[in-house]
Amino acid sequence: MTASAGSPAPRLRFAPSPTGFLHVGGARSALFNWLYARKHGGTFLLRIEDTDRARSTPESTQAIFDGLKWLGLDWDEEVVYQGANVAQHQRDARALLAKGAAYRDFTPAEELEGMRQAAEKLGEQFRVDRRVVQLSPEEEQRRVARGEPFAIRFRVPEGTTAWDDMVHGPISFPNKDIEDFIILRSDGTPVYNLAVVSDDLAMRVTIVMRGDEHIPNTPKQILLYQALGAPLPRFAHVPIILDTDGKKLSKRRGATAVGDYQHHGILPDAMVNFLALLGWSPGGDIEVMSREELIQRFGESGLLKKAAVFDLKKLEWMNGQHLAHMPLEKLEPLITPHVIAAGLATADELVKRMPWYLRLLELLRVRARTIDEVVRQALPYFQESVQFDPAATAKHWSDGARDLVQAARERLAASNWDAAALEEALRELAQTRGIGAGALFQPLRVALTGSSASPGIFDVLVLLGRDVSLKRLDAALAAMHA
Repeated sequence: MTASAGSPAPRLRFAPSPTGFLHVGGARSALFNWLYARKHGGTFLLRIEDTDRARSTPESTQAIFDGLKWLGLDWDEEVVYQGANVAQHQRDARALLAKGAAYRDFTPAEELEGMRQAAEKLGEQFRVDRRVVQLSPEEEQRRVARGEPFAIRFRVPEGTTAWDDMVHGPISFPNKDIEDFIILRSDGTPVYNLAVVSDDLAMRVTIVMRGDEHIPNTPKQILLYQALGAPLPRFAHVPIILDTDGKKLSKRRGATAVGDYQHHGILPDAMVNFLALLGWSPGGDIEVMSREELIQRFGESGLLKKAAVFDLKKLEWMNGQHLAHMPLEKLEPLITPHVIAAGLATADELVKRMPWYLRLLELLRVRARTIDEVVRQALPYFQESVQFDPAATAKHWSDGARDLVQAARERLAASNWDAAALEEALRELAQTRGIGAGALFQPLRVALTGSSASPGIFDVLVLLGRDVSLKRLDAALAAMHA
């Protein structure tokens, strides 16, 4: 879908700080921006806000790239690095100074800190008094001529700053509650709010969609837009993400790097689907959606005000749904590296047995919630022998089980090795013995796979093949006899 006739295509950005991994909240913000851009034929931009040189690292930047690429969130233009735009930020600060929308503050940082601490001791909130820090034009010019360092403060006008938020509706802040804030430090480095506005203007951003922890920053940024004579973008502040205990999700409370879920057996499409529902609803009872369906359904009317809950069990359930329904030709390349890493087979071995391998994946994926579970379930089909689960043997290898397995082994050895013939042989045996089919199938399942859970017993026999199946039954009979 493209932008409607006469209206420019939207431009949205994701602007993380490279001071750590790409966490769940950041990934959700990136996804919402990406979905909106894709839905409306817009542009999705990536800006790395690396002005904090002490904490920004190349490793964190790469982790952000890797996380976005794993999720499939591709950006449309060259990455912008905020740290490279300091000269632009300084020009915008000087423009505000020239307009009288900002002024120089020569107060030393240590003196300001002392005033702040004094206010705290009195139990008062410290606010910079413009009448104290602002000098006469003559005194200001003398200090500039002497080369004294100064910060640049924005002159907050009287009145109210308001906007119509795409999520929360009308929001307003009395300007009297906003102190004259620094936009450029005395060392010439920009403060966050100026850098963000300056960069968003340079990148022609039309919609700023981010977490609602940024709501307090928005009036300051709107004031900067207005003072610079620039049109305002639309703002959308999406809700915070909580853990299942109702506490804010944080790095200390389970906010694992999004990329780590790749190594926990989560599919990227499942993660995208799950993240999309953290603060957005398509309406109705729809939950499981493909990437294409998410793009088609996504819209601002579905953005939610209430906090979202990150539930790992829900993520795993959703992953199971994607495992079960993803086209096998797309799923196989995602699972195969895990099978190889587990040492079950080499890439060449899998290629040679591809029809058999695809059949195995088809049967295993419906019983799994993660790729790791698929790999664990695949173990018996690649190994020469299996370890018998003690709980399974205790439950299913009771009195009479050895005789049943022996009789089944004889019937199977004389049968054609296809699912229909094997089923006929085993069901006939159960009928002859006057027992339910399950009473026969369960001891056999444990004998063949070592576990009480597997695909259908006839599928298991076909997948293992005649030789391996009969060898497994012989090993089970020996174990029962011991």
